[in-house]
Amino acid sequence: MIVTVQLADVGARSTPGILRRKPRDVDGLLYGEPVAAAPLSGHLLPKPRPGRVGLIAAWEEDAAFDAFLAGHPLAHRLAGGWQVRLQPLHAYGSWSRLPGLPNEEIAVGEDEPVAVLTIGRLRLRRVRPFLRASAAAEGEAVANPAMLASTGLARPPRLVSTFSIWRNVRAMREYARGHRDGAHPAATRAHRQSSFHHESAFIRFRPYASLGEWDGRDPLAAT
Repeated sequence: MIVTVQLADVGARSTPGILRRKPRDVDGLLYGEPVAAAPLSGHLLPKPRPGRVGLIAAWEEDAAFDAFLAGHPLAHRLAGGWQVRLQPLHAYGSWSRLPGLPNEEIAVGEDEPVAVLTIGRLRLRRVRPFLRASAAAEGEAVANPAMLASTGLARPPRLVSTFSIWRNVRAMREYARGHRDGAHPAATRAHRQSSFHHESAFIRFRPYASLGEWDGRDPLAAT
């Protein structure tokens, strides 16, 4: 199994139609979730990026994604943006739509770049505590010089997600596990005490191929 993330600016008028239609009956597609994008900022209420959408997807193999890119109408709509192919390395928690994620960590070099996807199905009664915890953690993340790019992703009203790329595994771990008083460890403790989500996962990946531009650049090009 491989996972892909695509981001593209399609215009505000096209966004609702893309979000309404999950890709179906695509050979080799295991999971596909169209999402709206919003920059991570550390603010309590994320400000959406009008017209920017994404697709989080899982595939049996690279060839299935290649076929999607070659002939599917949704792939055509996203073609002007950025895409990355990801090898799953480890998952904390679970996401029932992605049953093949590794529970045992696949080791990679500490200096390799790494991508992180957090994804959850939000409990609506926990929205306010979730936003407070997330804002603090996101504020620390976007200020970290080792984070190369990031975005919030959502499919209202319940699916919430973040996607980030880090210069190396070491820096990502220092942020995630870091000082006990750090915002991310604090958010993790709050989630464990009273879950923000019906289900959620924190998934780490090795990015092994990228194409296109995200805000005028490929954040993985320098790595």
